[in-house]
Amino acid sequence: MTRINAFTLALKSLRHKPLSTAVNLVLMAVGVAMMSFVLSASQQLEERALRDANGIDLVVGAKGSPLQLILSSIYHIDIPTGNIPLATAADLQKNRMVKKVIPLALGDSFKGFRIVGTTSDYIAHYSGEIAQGKMFDAPMQAVLGAQAAANTGLTPGGRFIGSHGIAGGGDGHGDAPFTVTGVLKPTGSVLDRLVLTPVESVWHMHEGHGASHDEEEKDGMDEERELTALLVQYASPLAAAMLPRAVNSQPGLQAAQPAFESAKLFRMLGVGVDVLRGIAGIMLLSAALSMFVALYSALEERKTDLAILRTLGAPPRKLLSLLLVEGLLLASAGAALGWLAGHAALEILGRTMSDGQNLTLDGWHVAQAEAWLVPVALAIGFTAALLPALRAYRTDIATTLSH
Repeated sequence: MTRINAFTLALKSLRHKPLSTAVNLVLMAVGVAMMSFVLSASQQLEERALRDANGIDLVVGAKGSPLQLILSSIYHIDIPTGNIPLATAADLQKNRMVKKVIPLALGDSFKGFRIVGTTSDYIAHYSGEIAQGKMFDAPMQAVLGAQAAANTGLTPGGRFIGSHGIAGGGDGHGDAPFTVTGVLKPTGSVLDRLVLTPVESVWHMHEGHGASHDEEEKDGMDEERELTALLVQYASPLAAAMLPRAVNSQPGLQAAQPAFESAKLFRMLGVGVDVLRGIAGIMLLSAALSMFVALYSALEERKTDLAILRTLGAPPRKLLSLLLVEGLLLASAGAALGWLAGHAALEILGRTMSDGQNLTLDGWHVAQAEAWLVPVALAIGFTAALLPALRAYRTDIATTLSH
């Protein structure tokens, strides 16, 4: 009965001061919400970034910013640095240090989803599988990622027109429509939000829109044709030391290493994440101080009530448990509200980013690091209540009632 009575009395005590209770709940909830938001979001972004770049050792593209080249060619969230000659792909594929070269031709989009000219190797790299229809096998055919298909409503047999740029607001290629041949199963990778087509489709849209050419003319056009980037897999560890330098020495070409650029990006993002964690920590500390002040003030106001409880037969440990339970109730309720609020905010952000065809976030993904949030919150509540609880434990009946 002791625990039940302590819980009931603590609950009534908190209800007796709704404003103070609300302030403490809000402070605790805000701190936990910020912490859970940051932990879950940062873990998801890092996991997805690593997954999208997995198995790609080098990206070859036009000279410019290496980070921009990585963002545009692997994550598809930036504009390309430029174009490179088609012959670059053949030259790299001949290199003994290269295992595989996957070409990318970028520049157009459909309803904000980037149209990527590539080969079936690109889809296979991300373990893409057909859910409906079939794989493309001719120019002006397209296979849609799961998210792209869901947001656009396109199904096999449907037709659409691409537009310039990646924002979906450029001029359309009205005389060069695509035909959807298939839709991919969800992969949880960048593949889900892309429209995939043979490289030749991109060339046809910008070279007379699919008009036929004789063999001699095609040979001449191949010399002028360009790609946006090449995704390269090494054939040996030696390539990591020699190939980037060899590529960078060529006019107009640059080699960007995803592992290096991603690490640099994480360091840049990590500063902001650390700042948010620091703010969340300050909020939790503020919650602890506020809770301590509230419980200590409540103790001073209820000295007589506590003394009367002692005279009615309540042992000292009952008073100790009463204050400790109050602190733990505030901390646990605030932690629960904060966790729900943090993940709800993340879900809203995830839906907003999904609508914008950017990196998506799952609002109810629980990061491993969140496991310590509840123990920390309870420890804060326990610590804040400990001194007032000890004072209540040592309440002197005669002295208190004489006043």
